[in-house]
Amino acid sequence: MEMTAAYYEGNKQFTVKPLADLPPLEAGTVRLNVAYCGICGTDVHIYHGTMDQRVQIPQVIGHEVSGVVSEVGPEVTGFQVGEAVTVRPLQPGKATAFDNGYTHIGKNLKFIGIDTPGGMQASWVVPAYTLHKLPGSVSLKQAALIEPLAVACHDVRLSALKSGDRAVVLGGGPIGVLVALVARHQGAEVLVSEVNPHRLELIQSLGFEIVNPMMENVVDRVAQFTADAMADVVFEVSGVAAAVDTMTQLLRVRGRAVMVAIHGQPKPVRLFDFFWKELQLVGARVYEPEDFEMAIALVDSGKLPLTRIITEVLPLTDIQQAFERIDDNPSGMKYLLHCNEQIQ
Repeated sequence: MEMTAAYYEGNKQFTVKPLADLPPLEAGTVRLNVAYCGICGTDVHIYHGTMDQRVQIPQVIGHEVSGVVSEVGPEVTGFQVGEAVTVRPLQPGKATAFDNGYTHIGKNLKFIGIDTPGGMQASWVVPAYTLHKLPGSVSLKQAALIEPLAVACHDVRLSALKSGDRAVVLGGGPIGVLVALVARHQGAEVLVSEVNPHRLELIQSLGFEIVNPMMENVVDRVAQFTADAMADVVFEVSGVAAAVDTMTQLLRVRGRAVMVAIHGQPKPVRLFDFFWKELQLVGARVYEPEDFEMAIALVDSGKLPLTRIITEVLPLTDIQQAFERIDDNPSGMKYLLHCNEQIQ
């Protein structure tokens, strides 16, 4: 069967082409047969052209990957052909004093699938240090959700959330729902705010309290949800100004606001609330190895209803249709591309 790759060409266009002869592996790298690659919100931003300054067009994108090791390069130990893996798509680069030891968000970080070629292809070469082995009980389809689930694990870990806390998630897209699932797994009571009625229906069916800020006052709803105590933690995942304005109002004394969404432009924040209630604002970006290991353990446990957030699985050859469907269907959650038909 012919091995193919999907190339982002700019202007909302992808082309699917046969892969050329596979080059020899460099030291420290591994070749994967990619099983599934999820479509992330970042990939959609690339599709819309807002990240063309980082992407070397034409380029294969994608970073939410599951696959099987097909070849091991020189100087690689600990991995064997046939092992199922997922990829932590970060190349930290040379550490600097600026990084303060946190090279996963350091000055020289390259994000694989954006700054370098990604996983929307049948065969992909990655540094061996990016790989995490998968337990045999984890399906490769669900394993494509490990990368976004690791984002949620990182967000919840940095929030210092405790069992019994009350948490509010502002934004019920794929990451928001995963944050809600992880927070609930950690013992929190969770309310999710979302404007899309179809997403709200799904979120409610997953057992969460919900609020639609277009229909209700979120502050009043959270007061009702918490018996006027208000929230211990608020996760801002929506990326909209109204949520930034609301988040501090939802917190109780010494509550924590976790900034998950990317806000490219300055937005007003109620700084007086930080003073008056001794609040904390925490930024949370990508993940660290322990977050991937937690995500893998959660998938392996079967305790999270992850298949419920998979909207559709399409073959890699239908990548153009997949991105067009995402644009046409704001109610959708997670779309996956099946990159290798011989791997299920």
